[in-house]
Amino acid sequence: MCDIYIAVVCSSNMNRSMEAHAFLAKKGFNVKSYGTGEKVKLPGASADRPNCYEFGVPYDDIYNDLLEKDKVYYTQNGILHMLDRNRRIKPSPEKFQISTERFDVIITCEERVYDQVIEWFGSRRSVYNQPVHVVNMDIQDNHEEATIGAFLISDMVTKMAQSDDLDNDIDELLHEFEGKCHRPILNCIMFY
Repeated sequence: MCDIYIAVVCSSNMNRSMEAHAFLAKKGFNVKSYGTGEKVKLPGASADRPNCYEFGVPYDDIYNDLLEKDKVYYTQNGILHMLDRNRRIKPSPEKFQISTERFDVIITCEERVYDQVIEWFGSRRSVYNQPVHVVNMDIQDNHEEATIGAFLISDMVTKMAQSDDLDNDIDELLHEFEGKCHRPILNCIMFY
C-alpha cells in the first residue's frame, strides 16, 4: 500500500471537503482540505444574503457568529452541527490557492472547483517537476450528498493507496470506479 498525500477541495472548505477530510483522517490517510472561492459562504436568512467570511476566520468564530444571529434557524438547517464537526478537525477554512503544500492527489467536489485548481496550476511555473493527479467527482452541496460523497471518495482513495504504481494505474482505476459509483470522474496530471 502506497503512502499518498491527499487534498480534498470544495468552494468554501465547509461541507463537502470537510466531510471527506473527516472520513479519510479516520481511516488513517494523510489528508488536508481547502476551498477555492473568493470567500467562505454559508446560507443566510435569505438566498440572496449568504453569510460570508474570509478564509482563515476560525470555525469557532463563525459558529459563535451564527449562534448569535439565529440559533434555531442554524440548528435546524444543520449549519451549527457542520461547524461543530469542522472545528474538531482543524482551526479554520483554508484557501487552496495560498497553500504551499504539495500533494500526490487533489480531489475536487465540483467541476467549477476542478477548473479553478487547474487554472491555478496553469498560472504557475513548474518548479519541482512533481506530478499531482487532479480528480473531480461532482457532489451536491448538501449534508446528505456530502456524506455519500465522502464514502465514495474514501473508497476511491483506498483503491489508489493499494496501487503499486498510481501514475500508471490511475486511468484504469478511475474508469472502473466511475462505472461503480455512476458519477462522471474527471482527471488530469498537473505539476508542482
